[in-house]
Amino acid sequence: MPIIPDSKDWTWVLSRPCPECGFDADSLTPHQVAARLDAMLPRWDEVLQRHEVEARPDDSTWSPLEYACHVRDVFTLFRDRLGLMLAQDGARFADWNQDATAVEKDYVHAAAETVRAELAKEGARTRDAFAAVPEEAFGRRGVRSNGSEFTVMTLARYFLHDAVHHLHDVAG
Repeated sequence: MPIIPDSKDWTWVLSRPCPECGFDADSLTPHQVAARLDAMLPRWDEVLQRHEVEARPDDSTWSPLEYACHVRDVFTLFRDRLGLMLAQDGARFADWNQDATAVEKDYVHAAAETVRAELAKEGARTRDAFAAVPEEAFGRRGVRSNGSEFTVMTLARYFLHDAVHHLHDVAG
């Protein structure tokens, strides 16, 4: 059975806690998001050192390794989107299909040691990008291809939920 693409619009996590992972985005600033990301990176590293990290729990769920590949790519995507927002208020984000990316980048056959290094690098770069956001830029805006609007503040919160939620998915 193949992985079922996730078609949910997760932007609701900006207005209420996630019942699955417990994440509450209520008042986080980009600087606090950076600090939480920094604390989370060692937990992802531990996940990637597990025995059989590439094993799927069932045929329709990503393995911890595949989730880590996704999170690595989320780090890059959101850092790029943050950069667009800082460069241009009202930036428009290109569409991103996470499921197509998983196939194109062959997540299922990734090497855990390679992903460990890439996740650490991309996580640190993304942490630093959010930590460097000046307070006067917190209100800058961006728009996703489906019309969802973000400020730098809400983008940071939305981003962090993704990393937290997937760490929860893999019992990290």
